[in-house]
Formats: sequence, structure tokens, C-alpha cells
Amino acid sequence: MHYLFTYILCFVGCLAISQNKQILYGFDDIPQSLMLNPGLNVTQKKHFGIPLLSQIHFNGGATGVTAYDIFKSGNDDINDRIRRKIFEMKSSDFFTATLQLELINFGWRAKNEIYFSGGIYEELDFISYFPRDLAILAWEGNQDYLDYPFNLGEISTTGDLTTVFHFGANKQISDKLTVGARFKIYSSMFSFRSVNNTGTFTTRLGGSDSENIYEHIVQNADVTVETSGYAPLRDLDGSSEVTSEIFGRALFGGNLGVGVDLGFTYKIGDAWTLSASALDVGAIFHTKDVETYRAHGTYTLDGINLVFPPLSEGESTFPYYDDLEDDIAREVSVDTLNTTYTQFRPLKLNVALSYGFGRFNSSGACDCLNMGGEQLYRQNVGLQLYTIFRPRGPQLAGTLFYHRRVTNFLSAKATYTVDSYSFKNVGLGVSADIGIVNLYLAADNLMSYGNLAKAKSVSLQLGFNLIFDEE
Repeated sequence: MHYLFTYILCFVGCLAISQNKQILYGFDDIPQSLMLNPGLNVTQKKHFGIPLLSQIHFNGGATGVTAYDIFKSGNDDINDRIRRKIFEMKSSDFFTATLQLELINFGWRAKNEIYFSGGIYEELDFISYFPRDLAILAWEGNQDYLDYPFNLGEISTTGDLTTVFHFGANKQISDKLTVGARFKIYSSMFSFRSVNNTGTFTTRLGGSDSENIYEHIVQNADVTVETSGYAPLRDLDGSSEVTSEIFGRALFGGNLGVGVDLGFTYKIGDAWTLSASALDVGAIFHTKDVETYRAHGTYTLDGINLVFPPLSEGESTFPYYDDLEDDIAREVSVDTLNTTYTQFRPLKLNVALSYGFGRFNSSGACDCLNMGGEQLYRQNVGLQLYTIFRPRGPQLAGTLFYHRRVTNFLSAKATYTVDSYSFKNVGLGVSADIGIVNLYLAADNLMSYGNLAKAKSVSLQLGFNLIFDEE
């Protein structure tokens, strides 16, 4: 258990992930920016993403720990480093993970000047808040924490593996306003969540009428884990069968849900532009293969005569934890329910204000970069704000950006972001058109690339599209 806890802390510290795509937002040279604002000013006539390669999105980070904190060279023991981080971190620290792989992406401008787009992508989304009290209990034991109420409510985690089918429309209403909407169907392949838990665990000296020296009290506990898609996996043999079963639900075989993305772009005068979007306004309705595990009530466990020593003291400590586990299993009932539940998607909001300068084409010649007819500027600077709503409240980020169209076929965007992970996140994205092939690459936290182990977040996005500027 000692080594398992060490592995979990290090693993999530290295691989946790955020959903913010500040480099791609408003980067209208890249078709995938339409996924972040369906009301974007679209510059191309039509596009087709190269299947499985049009967008590969990965970015990792953690608010309270880095790999360097645990594995840096030095004379101190690794166990001391882990213990130090456990006490430094707060219950508000979190680890998140979001991976996206685009299967299909396409779009075209109709004769009525509406730009239609659609596609399919896979998404893995995970968040877990750091259960500080329970980490201290697991690492230190409770012999130095008599009468301390360890908070069970710090358990807060969700995870989803989902296929998203989407289709949207984008329309320039006037010279100033462009609006868009995207309809989504979600097919959840696997899901779990445990949020809004309550209760405490306390060890105290037994009273005069107690049969034992110590009492272990679970007070007002209500801990629930909701799952869908998990129950059929228990009886499968091997990872190949599990993988086959999960991905067999990808095409409408899982629990279904619906949602929308909404967005607009509005020109304020000649140079200023305001844009905003609301993404994943929707829910998934879990009705198939649903199991909910719930432990609730108040219990006094007095069958163990000793408190639990710290895990770091070695193998001899394990029998006490085994006894505790057996006692809890005997005294605290866990109900298994098959109640359906509705899960709202994590709502994401973007808003940006930009200023354009340096007309891209002042000679009057054909602007091959902009067949949509909208006036483009060679350079744009601005501010973007981002919010994602999570179980314990919104997570915020602010970005200053500079976008430059170097030539008709090459553009770049630089960003500086302040968020929960870092106050020095510098990113860079490049988009290049080689014939009809568009390729893009975007990376975050460039200042940490000299030693990635010190980075609290690292991002990488890349993709290939075919862009057609003529019918």
C-alpha cells in the first residue's frame, strides 16, 4: 500500500491534464478553431481533416506537485519528499486529464453562405481533487491523530470516456456579426463519479464501558460512487476483451446524451473584435449497465485494540490495516444500486477581445488566404478568458496573445497564460499551408522544456487538414 500510494501520487503528478486550448482559440487559420467557437469568422471555402490525424490533443499538468518534486537528485529520501508534498498540498489541489483524438472532421460553405461542419472525436476526461486528510491517514497512520476527524468529503473525482458526434452551422449575419451553433450527441463508453461526499473518520480513546482501548468512529458518512459501463467488464478475461467491449460502444452503443456549442464574433469598429463561446451545454443520461455503490451511516468500530502506525514503518504495519479493512467491511454496509442518473457535461466558457492592425492585403490583389471575404489583419493582439466548471467550482485562466500572419501560407500565435498551474505559461502555435495541405503544431509551457519534470503543465496539439479556398 505504501508503494501503491507513492506510484499514484507520482503518476497523476506527471500525467494530469487540462482542457484549455488557448492557442487554438481564435486561430482562424486552423479549421479546428471552429470547435472552440462555432461563431468564428471562417476563412476557407471547405476543409476535410485527415482521418485520425486532423487533431491529436494532449496537455498535462497538476496544481500541487511535479515529477521533479519527487524524483530530483539529492541526499534526502524519496519518502521524505512525498511526505513533504502531502502536507504542502491542499484539498483544493487537483489533477485533471483530457485527451482528444479526432476521427473525422469536415466543413463546407453552402450557396447561402452558411458554413456547415461536422465530425466525430473521442474524448477522455478525468478530474480528481487531492484527498489530503485521507492521504495523511494512509501515510502517517492515526497514532498521532487521536480525536482528529479525517474528512471523507475530500473524496471528489469523475472520469468519462466518450464518443462525440457533432454537426454545426456558421453564418455571417452582417458586416459586424457572425454567429454559430453546434449540435452534439454523446455516447458514453465508460463513466464513474464520486462527488458531494460527506462524513468523518475519527480514532479516540475508548470510554469506561468500551471493550477495547480505542474506538474508530465513522460519523455521518455518505460516500457514493456512480458508474456506468463498468459492470459488464468484471467478468471479462484480459485487457483485450475489456478494450474490445469498451470501444464496441463507441458508435451509439453506450449511454447517450445531447448538447450544444454556441458562439459569436462581433466587430467593434474597424480594428476591435469581441468573441465568445459556450461549449458542451448538455448532459449524458446513464441508463445502461449502471451500478452505484453507497456507504452511509454512523458506525463505531471497536474491534481493534491498536491504532495504526505509519505506513513508512514497514511490513509489520500491514496487519493493522488489514484488520481495519475487515472491520469496516463487516460493520459498514455498502449498498449496490442500479438507479439511473444524469450527468451534466463540464461547461466551458471562452471570451476574447482582440485588436487588429496592419492590413494583410492593402494592394487590392486577390487575398488567397481569405476567400470568406472578411477583412484580415496581419497582426492581432488581445486577451482571452477561459472557465471550466468542475465539481468544486470553476477553474479560470487568462491569456494574452499575439497572432501574426507571416505570409499567405504561414501564421503563428504566441500566448502567455496565467492559470491554476502556473504564472509563466508561454505557448506557441504555427499553422502552414503547403498546397491544399494544412498542418499545425501548438505547444504550451515552452519555458519548461529545458526540464519537463519541473513543469506543472505541458501541452501539445497537432493535426493535418485539406483546405480548399475555391469551389
